[in-house]
Amino acid sequence: MSVTWADVVDGTWPAARYERLGPFQLRQGLGGGSRVSAANALSPATGTDIDAAEAAMLAMGQKRIFCLHPGDEAMDSQLADRGYDILDPVNIYSCSVGDLTDIPLPPVTAFPIWPPLAIMAEIWAQGGIGPGRLAVMGRAAGPKTGLLLRRTDHPAGTAFVAVHAGTAMVHALEILPEHRRQGLGQWAMRAAALWARDQGAHTLSVICTKANAGANGLYRALGMANAGEYHYRQLAQGEKPT
Repeated sequence: MSVTWADVVDGTWPAARYERLGPFQLRQGLGGGSRVSAANALSPATGTDIDAAEAAMLAMGQKRIFCLHPGDEAMDSQLADRGYDILDPVNIYSCSVGDLTDIPLPPVTAFPIWPPLAIMAEIWAQGGIGPGRLAVMGRAAGPKTGLLLRRTDHPAGTAFVAVHAGTAMVHALEILPEHRRQGLGQWAMRAAALWARDQGAHTLSVICTKANAGANGLYRALGMANAGEYHYRQLAQGEKPT
């Protein structure tokens, strides 16, 4: 069976628990964000199926949120009819690992480190990546690492990289505001590619929201191809944030 992008996301950024309920796969995120909390349909669903999935998500203390990939147009329409709003459309970029290992990294620019240092957790926290998402990183079962980025002899950013089925995916790339627009993003991706090559991975990938013009521009400038997309639909009216 071929590996899908959904498989790579689940393999490198896993939920705390997965549950099959009718045609849906449910995820329990424990505060780790939409990627680890959204349900997705594995086969066509009826309104009763959606009702059951909604009840299960609420029972977990989560928002009613579904992830839609290309091919899920019928489900997308069903959710729209129920009042669900589109949330965070994203692009998936990928390239051959070899495409980004052709240039040596500048000295003392990026270091693969796992488990992450306290300064890495602090940088993530400044970008809104807190304990719930750090727990997601800890759950990744395959090869994984954090990247500590440095500039002018100071900690400047961090990222998380994990491998599933030969594909490395970069998550949680965060650069401190005072160090942005200095080329650290491209060095982070090149450092991720070098680490991925050493793990035997053949592909490097990354996800970013379509609204993030800077990140989309960075990945395109590196020659990464748009390999897929997905979005969420969320029914949040009257609900408390998870």
